[in-house]
Amino acid sequence: MKRFAARFFLLIFPSLVGVSAWAQTSSPHLEEAASRATTKAPAVAPVPQQLFGAIALTTHSEEARKFLELAVDKYENAMYDDAVVHARHATEKDPQFTLGYAMLSFAARRTLPDSSALAKAKTLFPNAAPDEQLLVRWMTSIQDRDLLPAIMSMNDLLKRYPRDKHVLYLTGEWLFLQQDEDRARTLMETALQVDPNFPAALNRLGYLYAQTGEPAKALVSLKRYAEVESTSPNPEDSLGEVSRISGDDGGSLAHYSAALQVDPTYFPSQVGLADALTLMGDFRNARHEYDRSIEIAVSPRDELYAKYQKALVYFWEGQLDQGRKALAGLAEEAASKNEPNARFELGLGRAMLAATVPEELDQLGKLSVFLAQPLAGMSEADRGVARASVLRERTRVAALNHLADNAVEAISELEALAGTSRDLVIENAYESARGYLLFTQDDFASAVDELAADPQSPLALQQLAATQDKLGLAAAAQATRTRLKYQRAPTVEWYMVTRDRTAGSN
Repeated sequence: MKRFAARFFLLIFPSLVGVSAWAQTSSPHLEEAASRATTKAPAVAPVPQQLFGAIALTTHSEEARKFLELAVDKYENAMYDDAVVHARHATEKDPQFTLGYAMLSFAARRTLPDSSALAKAKTLFPNAAPDEQLLVRWMTSIQDRDLLPAIMSMNDLLKRYPRDKHVLYLTGEWLFLQQDEDRARTLMETALQVDPNFPAALNRLGYLYAQTGEPAKALVSLKRYAEVESTSPNPEDSLGEVSRISGDDGGSLAHYSAALQVDPTYFPSQVGLADALTLMGDFRNARHEYDRSIEIAVSPRDELYAKYQKALVYFWEGQLDQGRKALAGLAEEAASKNEPNARFELGLGRAMLAATVPEELDQLGKLSVFLAQPLAGMSEADRGVARASVLRERTRVAALNHLADNAVEAISELEALAGTSRDLVIENAYESARGYLLFTQDDFASAVDELAADPQSPLALQQLAATQDKLGLAAAAQATRTRLKYQRAPTVEWYMVTRDRTAGSN
């Protein structure tokens, strides 16, 4: 299958391709530069900087290098807004700093994409030092959805710096986001071998362990993270989320509250507190905490997200009509604020929670039209994944409601998108979409193979377990349901796998 080919390609590529010619120059060492200085007069030219003392940079500005290192540190600890601020300071200290602009755009893609920084990084690319070019090409190719050079650069970086914890983390995090969990875990565990107290790796491993059904290991890793990063709210926030995923709602509330004691304006923990209360069925207090989240939101996207989660409380209560009215109003607000990411998130959730299949398909069609062209404020990588998510849902609902022609048409569009993007998240969406259709055609063996490609979708996991039951694969079905158990969150998909869609209609 294409999925296996893509993953196999990622794993074997380093053994097949040598370091590119433009990446072979050895990094200059500070002591070499010093030895060339004459004894009669001090060197006039400033010494080139090195990122964390390892990767040679073109910039001669120590301040620019320090700001870049702060940006990387903040990014690794999931403080993306702070990472953007420090990366911007790096470019201000040296307006010709290629990696500074690349890091600025790379961090900004997690909040509000910065297309001008991305373009500047590409323009300055030829001037960068050889190994700096590896990082820049990797960061910019990811944002362009040009994954072949991204994979090449990633593998060359890992060859050049196999024991650099920052390289291991950054590349491992990307593989995690690409749903390549096995290799992401390997890189994170290698980073901990280099530095057993590396906060970023301890945090990310916590999530990896939780998602793969190892909550005890997840909590051990995150508690260690909290010990070594005691002044940040993020460790307690991570413990809150993983505790909620594991079904420990009381522990989740305690950890989120502890994070808010460190920083009362920490938005993720404020929303997390409300999310935990929602799953506990304490809807009155959940709404109160969502209101608090809305008050402290620092961006329109965060504000709309908190309002979206609050609107979903109606569905958990069984008040479906009120929920649909609330989502319709929020969709109009997101459109008026020109917030494309929120428009997608709200639009997809609203469609999935529509009262009838025709209504859902109609809304999905309108959402596809909205996503058809590049959108200001949404990266191309995110737009590709958004389009794939819409097409996967269209396939799912059409196939399960015996609208085969509609499902085949959606799969065809999704196949074309997967072929041009080479993005594993999109590829996985395509594979699972085919799985839904194959299930309705009674090709259960093939359906199992395809549905297994999308392990982070609760609906796909639910369908996978049902298909394994059809084949009499009791142990496999139980393993799938165990994996599904650790997807617990107040999301639309989790609502749909835990609630009868028509229950509470009024």
